Amino acid sequence: MKLNLKRPLAFFDLEATGLNIAKDRIVEIAIIKVFPDGSIIKMPNKDNGEPRLLINPEMPIPIETSLIHGIYDEDVKDAPTFAQLSKKLFKFLYDSDLAGYNSNKFDVPLLVEEFLRADYFFDTRERNLIDVQNIFHLMEQRTLKAGYKFYCDKELEDAHEAMPDTLATYEIFEAQIEKYKSTQIKNAEGELVTPIVNDMDKLNIVSKRHNNADLLGRFVYDKNNEIVFNFGKHKGTSVKEVLKKEIGYYGWMMNGDFPLSTKKILKEIKDSL
Repeated sequence: MKLNLKRPLAFFDLEATGLNIAKDRIVEIAIIKVFPDGSIIKMPNKDNGEPRLLINPEMPIPIETSLIHGIYDEDVKDAPTFAQLSKKLFKFLYDSDLAGYNSNKFDVPLLVEEFLRADYFFDTRERNLIDVQNIFHLMEQRTLKAGYKFYCDKELEDAHEAMPDTLATYEIFEAQIEKYKSTQIKNAEGELVTPIVNDMDKLNIVSKRHNNADLLGRFVYDKNNEIVFNFGKHKGTSVKEVLKKEIGYYGWMMNGDFPLSTKKILKEIKDSL
């Protein structure tokens, strides 16, 4: 199908040092620019001997981030910086609308931030910003009502009443186990696994999207099973080490607007010192 375009539409994806728009930096970018006539230009272009467009972020890449996207400090140490590439990228994207997956929340803001650091104002106010993830979530809704229809082929009556919602959740769970019992997917290591099995211990692991140390993820476990901060100026730093050097941070958190469950864990860590 040929897209109905009035101007080029640039699909792009970023890999970065983290998820903080203000502090983190781009380490890789890939762009597919689709023109109104249906022609395509890629950056980088493997056919022209450009396998990847890596970028030196001018800061260390956290190991936990490298384990996700596979880009390490060694890979980018000789790569150009964003500032060095900014003129080329700005010219390439200047006439285009932008598209991506979760791009309106992350990729577009980070790209604009990097351009501003390089003294280019990449104005998005007159551009169309197409987020494929938002379309996906709109059309394939993840509400309880949609899940009940998808898995159980039933309409959920009296939605948002506690008991009907609870019964529907129970039926969906049974249907998920039945539907996916023989379904294999590839894990992060590329191995085929069957994640959905009728085993609550294993489903507990599947249900965890992040390795949180507290319920809301203010603290997480790092690769060494050490509890580290997951927000603020100490993000990625050992909670123990921060409390040893900056005890005032403990008081700030204990008096701050944090859940009691988070404060309980913080106190347990302090008391263990």
